[in-house]
Amino acid sequence: MADTAEVEATLLSSKRVVYVGGLGDNVSQHIVRAAFIPFGPLKSVDIPMDYKAGTTRGFAFVEYEDADDATEAIFNMDGSDLMGRTIKVSLAQQNQLNKLISGTGSSSQAIWSSDEWFQQHVAGQGSEEDQKREREMHQDGETLKD
Repeated sequence: MADTAEVEATLLSSKRVVYVGGLGDNVSQHIVRAAFIPFGPLKSVDIPMDYKAGTTRGFAFVEYEDADDATEAIFNMDGSDLMGRTIKVSLAQQNQLNKLISGTGSSSQAIWSSDEWFQQHVAGQGSEEDQKREREMHQDGETLKD
């Protein structure tokens, strides 16, 4: 299994991960997904949480299937308005990916502090996560049809 540094290096070199900054507290994963799906198929959308404050940290990472789609998203969305706030969209940098990792289970944080780990291992909802991904893919398809 690849370690975290190898995964980060692979993502950065692929140029498929987009950093989205300046998000408001009311922006959900669904809203970010809907805003960025027009540029191409998405692999993932991550909005790191500040678990102490119980809010989002004001940024997200959007991973595309194809680097060209990420480039299109940057070109079209940087400086645009999302839910009343001007967002900054750029190719994710190493230090930005570190923010994602530090917010979701780095070596200085217990693995069970992540909601995903808790749901899979304690609440027994691992298969529900797969169903959630299927629903998101279906929603993506419906969004593209509109």
